[in-house]
Amino acid sequence: MVTILAVEGSAPRGAGTRMLVDADGLWGTIGGGQLEHLLIEQSRLILTHPPGTWRVQDYPLGPLLGQCCGGRVRVLIENVDATRLNWLDRAVPGQCIEHRFGSSHIDRIASCEDEDPISARGDKPGVGTVSIERLDPPGRPLLLFGAGHVGRAIASRATGLPLALSWFDSRPEAATRDGVMLVDDAVMPECARDAGDTAAILVLTHDHGLDYRLTAAALRSRACFIGLIGSQTKRARFLSRLRGEGFGDDDLSRLTCPIGLPGVTGKEPEVIAIAALAQILSLR
Repeated sequence: MVTILAVEGSAPRGAGTRMLVDADGLWGTIGGGQLEHLLIEQSRLILTHPPGTWRVQDYPLGPLLGQCCGGRVRVLIENVDATRLNWLDRAVPGQCIEHRFGSSHIDRIASCEDEDPISARGDKPGVGTVSIERLDPPGRPLLLFGAGHVGRAIASRATGLPLALSWFDSRPEAATRDGVMLVDDAVMPECARDAGDTAAILVLTHDHGLDYRLTAAALRSRACFIGLIGSQTKRARFLSRLRGEGFGDDDLSRLTCPIGLPGVTGKEPEVIAIAALAQILSLR
């Protein structure tokens, strides 16, 4: 396992990034380029040593490897000891783990009160060094309502993005799609209304009446992004009706319709999906 312990300046990936390497393949990436090529070679060398063997190495990317990003990276390479991985069963995103560098490198669940990132400079971690690292938190919640052509395109392209997808539809035929939760039309707006302040909502069902009810419910939530698929005409009709129900200008300013990054005008489901996902990824 290759772990980026710390970076300084420009680097391909940040601290906490991991890559797994075995004799035949690899999973994940620490950024590609010459650094990754070198670390794959070193990983396969350390696999010839006993489990638990580890090394910490520093790489100034420009002077040493000729990479133009020019930053500095501190890397842990270890032959993972499978007998010391019981803590993984209890680990959840957002928790902290303690790195205890001993004769064999040991990780365990730890308190985040003592969070202590490793520096990219100075003495390398050696035997006896302890550092606390926070695991990546869950991705931004994305509540996707609708499993039609655009919904399927969005769901298929959300894989691997920092998003936690919840996908809803009310039609029995939608149950054939992996990941779709069948929810009754009358209940679905409650799912939207309960969205938290980090959530993004996309409304694109098969029925304009359901779209409206979901939009109204979403505007009563704390969601940070509310997107509705549709034309400017659909937007105008929805806004007029929402005003009639008592929504004010501040409420209505939260609604994004049409969805997608401005300037991306294609109407193909795949184009809409990429534009909408990019729009959500651009949120702070």
